[in-house]
Amino acid sequence: MSSIDDVATERSSVFHLFSRPVLAATLLLGGGVTLYAVEAYIMATIAPSIVRDIGGLELLSWVTTLFVAAAVLGSIFVAMRPRGIGLRTVYVAGALMFAAGSLICALAPSMQVILAGRAVQGFGAGALGGLAYAFIRFAYPEHLWRKASTLYAAIWGVATLLGPSLGGLFSDGSTWRHAFMLLVPVSVLMAILAPVLLPSAHDDRAPGRTPITQIALLLAAVLLVSIAGTIEATQSKALLVAASLIAVVAMLGIERRSENRLLPTGAVALSMPISRVYLMMFLLILVLTSDIYIPYFLQSLHNVSPLESGYLTALVALGWTVAAFLSASFSGPRAGRAIVIGCVIETVAVAALAIFLARDNQTGSIALLAPAVVFMFLMGFGVGLGWAHLVTKVLRLVATSEQDKASAAITTVQSLGSAFGAAFAGVIVNSTGLLAPGGVTGGISAAHWLFVLMALPGIVTILISLSIQKSGNETQATAAA
Repeated sequence: MSSIDDVATERSSVFHLFSRPVLAATLLLGGGVTLYAVEAYIMATIAPSIVRDIGGLELLSWVTTLFVAAAVLGSIFVAMRPRGIGLRTVYVAGALMFAAGSLICALAPSMQVILAGRAVQGFGAGALGGLAYAFIRFAYPEHLWRKASTLYAAIWGVATLLGPSLGGLFSDGSTWRHAFMLLVPVSVLMAILAPVLLPSAHDDRAPGRTPITQIALLLAAVLLVSIAGTIEATQSKALLVAASLIAVVAMLGIERRSENRLLPTGAVALSMPISRVYLMMFLLILVLTSDIYIPYFLQSLHNVSPLESGYLTALVALGWTVAAFLSASFSGPRAGRAIVIGCVIETVAVAALAIFLARDNQTGSIALLAPAVVFMFLMGFGVGLGWAHLVTKVLRLVATSEQDKASAAITTVQSLGSAFGAAFAGVIVNSTGLLAPGGVTGGISAAHWLFVLMALPGIVTILISLSIQKSGNETQATAAA
């Protein structure tokens, strides 16, 4: 980036995304991410109400599994769409599919129909999420790329609070159907406005065939690890995770040798910066997903009510949002340092929870709980501090002809990190006391080992961030010479 661009970046703020020239694009692209994020949390809240109303408890785990797998496929479609189909057309299709899936769920007479709706809805959500990053270079000047990435990341933090709250309004009887119906006119309106308000985006992708084998293996990996996250039996869970890892390794091996690639050039070679950035993003999300057991430990070990534990866990997302806005103006070396410091903060916070959350506090002592609450906030803060800068690095490290692949891969990596994180966390807690001996003693043991072991990938992110910062400094020095 030139010094002029650096100055522009420093002087601009996230609020420039809402200035007249780019306001429409910000509302539509941010709206797409909002639909994706809020729906994920609404569904988690109303799922018990759906089961009580129409049954299908044995299929409940597939509600999320199919949505995640379809979302990954939707994000891939952004990059692998047939030639001649522009990004605006994909946006319209994604919004309409999200609307159609929501309508199917709203009218569903059985859980089987809900699953079909969730698959359609997930594909649309994944496409909208991938398009937010794919459109950045067409919708904004370069000095606002990082601000746009910050905004999209912050939306997920806000959704953590907004989604459950909205879901709670529709949790009685059959009112859960209104939670889906509410999204239909919003997504249809977005589809109508997209051709008029989104900027034109020429198709500058390199020619090539669709990498069907890699896509199939990736979807298999997502399905396997998502199913693993819903199974309590530790041995079965571990086998599914192992099978998923094998599918990922096979996909990467084929990707390395194939001329028709799913990922941008260099994404499977650790010697290349783009590969290390993707790996760091995957590990950051994997570590962060250990927060799925925080509500349980707050309730069982610290005598916190279910409602209070939900809002305390939301501090993780709030930390991400606060850090994202705090670091939005960073550029150059400051951005590089933010990435490193963020990795350190997340790793230290997760390790600290092995001490401060994994303790017997049946009296609900605020003094004993307070340190854990602080580190929960810092857990998300660490990710938010560097996430937008990692997204910007991805967009700058690849050729123009591979920008769509690079953008779609961000959403895919994020989904994989969440799925593997949930599965690994389940294997750890089930193997270290949550099921046997259970109770407070088992909970303390499970919490301790969960956060100790989840801190290990965090250490890897620190090492990767240092290597990326070093390579970035060397590039700047070479350019200056």
